[in-house]
Amino acid sequence: MEFCTHSEAETEILGRRLAERLRPGAVVAYRGDLGMGKTAFTRGLAQGLGCQARVTSPTFTIVNEYEGGRLPLFHFDMYRLDGAEDLFDIGWDDYLDRGGVCAVEWSERVAEALPPETLWVTLSRCPGHENWRAVTVEGVDLT
Repeated sequence: MEFCTHSEAETEILGRRLAERLRPGAVVAYRGDLGMGKTAFTRGLAQGLGCQARVTSPTFTIVNEYEGGRLPLFHFDMYRLDGAEDLFDIGWDDYLDRGGVCAVEWSERVAEALPPETLWVTLSRCPGHENWRAVTVEGVDLT
């Protein structure tokens, strides 16, 4: 399914809609260049799961954990990892087993480690509209 969001707030709303459909152990893998709205989408996921904490990019920490909602949210940024081996070194299997939602930025760097049932979210700029985003969601119906 493809959507067009016209603002960061609309991108967050789409994240909230996805969160309503997520089950324990879900993996949401993002594709998209820098500044395309991956963290905004994750803020929406957190809101939709009932997490009250302020969501920020885990660029330097690799993973941020958000508890207190319907499901815990584990927000990963794989940009600084060299590949799947690095992912397993930080305890990826343990996160998958904790029954939360794993949201993975820069997922293409660790694609071989993601489970087959991974949900894919691709964010890109809409042609001719600097602040609009084309958001494609694969693996779940958001209608």
